[in-house]
Amino acid sequence: MKLIVNGKALEAKAATLDALLKELDYEGGWLATALNGDVVPAAGRAEFRLSDGDRVEILSPMQGG
Repeated sequence: MKLIVNGKALEAKAATLDALLKELDYEGGWLATALNGDVVPAAGRAEFRLSDGDRVEILSPMQGG
């Protein structure tokens, strides 16, 4: 399916937000995610099904200053 992840077009096989994070090698409970502009809590990612054309934002903290 075609998704927009962090502003870039991407072809993915994942059916859920949790599966997409695994497919893209994102790990850790410190990630923040949003689906179509709505924040998705870590506990709910496995329940959020993806659809063709969805916009996904994945945010992770950065070190430095």
